[in-house]
Amino acid sequence: MICSFSTRLFNICIASLCKIQKLDKAEAVIVDAIRLGYVPDVVTYNTLISAYSRFVGVDEAYSVLYRMREVGIKPDVITYNSLIAGASRNCQPSRSLDLFEEMLHNGILPDTWSYNTLMHCFFKAGQPVAAYKIFCDMVSRNITPCVTTYNTMINGLCKTGNTINALRLFRDLPRLGFTPGIVTYNTLIDGLCKSHKSGLAGRVLRELAKSGCSPDLTTYTTVMKCYFRSGKFDQGFEIFSDMKRKGYAFDSFVYCTVISALAKLGKTEEAYSCMEDMMRDGVELDLVCYNTLINVYCKEGKMDLAYQLLKEVEDCGLRSDEYTHAILIHGFCKLGDVDSAKRLLGSRSAESNLVANNCLIHGLCRVGQVDFALRLFNKLRIKDTFTYSILLHGLCKSGRYIVAFNILMTCLRDKVKILSSAKRAVRVGLRDSGFRKEERKLKSAIRLARLLVS
Repeated sequence: MICSFSTRLFNICIASLCKIQKLDKAEAVIVDAIRLGYVPDVVTYNTLISAYSRFVGVDEAYSVLYRMREVGIKPDVITYNSLIAGASRNCQPSRSLDLFEEMLHNGILPDTWSYNTLMHCFFKAGQPVAAYKIFCDMVSRNITPCVTTYNTMINGLCKTGNTINALRLFRDLPRLGFTPGIVTYNTLIDGLCKSHKSGLAGRVLRELAKSGCSPDLTTYTTVMKCYFRSGKFDQGFEIFSDMKRKGYAFDSFVYCTVISALAKLGKTEEAYSCMEDMMRDGVELDLVCYNTLINVYCKEGKMDLAYQLLKEVEDCGLRSDEYTHAILIHGFCKLGDVDSAKRLLGSRSAESNLVANNCLIHGLCRVGQVDFALRLFNKLRIKDTFTYSILLHGLCKSGRYIVAFNILMTCLRDKVKILSSAKRAVRVGLRDSGFRKEERKLKSAIRLARLLVS
């Protein structure tokens, strides 16, 4: 007995395979279905295109178009929206625009999501003027913007440094027939916070409270974190107190944010109290929580307690990460115990942990073990600006200006970015030590590097 096989069931099967990224099996199912006499429809191919765009690449997704045309299936607006979304995900504005124009050329009318995705791509690429032109084109074609359109505009304007224009657009929403909801408020507040406009973010939060639309946990947490980052700790703690008064249930992120702020201010007793509240509330500790708590103990120099937490992490089945090791190594180096830091770096197989290595190089230079720092530096396969700058400062501190000069000249030749303070330390050290010839060479090399950058 042969069971009937519907196209809808077939498409559900393809969608399920695509969702779990089994694209080869999805392709095999399509081939088998065609052999049995079932022709895929536009939904089948749109599902496949969307999966290729998300998990593989736009080129592979675009190749599915040829197969659609071979079986006489015409692509629709969803087809091109998926392709545009794939190009946007990879930040390819020109490719997104080409696909959009191809859609128009083929007589397929774009919808709101076509424009939303295209605008998002141009904002993501740092081209707000082009994104605004797309919005104007949308309006000129009598395609009605939705709330996501305005959220995309507000978010994009904030991320490209146009926070004042984002705020103006937000103020215009009622005139445009939209009442801002919590998502719109959160989008604006998040954008203002990321643009370091903590004052404006706080003002919008107060407006939200008066608008009759209640702030949620995301709103409060975003503003609180922004206050802490900008050094306005009192305002941040006020937000936290307000959240407690209103009975919000905190997650680990909120607690860790507050604990980190308290530890940064040296208020360890309050940090421990907050840790106790977190555990009393039954908040499940994840690796981020443990790293935050370990950092508190390291700042206090309580390395034995920090190690106990590390053991607890491992006993819980969690796997410590590079950040965990970097915190501990920094804690040992801060105490001058570079031998323990060396052992930890070796025992944890953290040779590839750049942050941890930078901390150790800094600690070694602080205690005068510059030769060991130099050997560690030469062993590293990956180095960044801070690796070079830390070593240069350490070499200058120990009076080894010629070694620092040679390393810095190599960096300038290879276009490695070095902190200005490190370059200045080497130059001043050469001058004060009587190495005038090397100082002149270094000044010329720095000047040439600036010209090449400009």
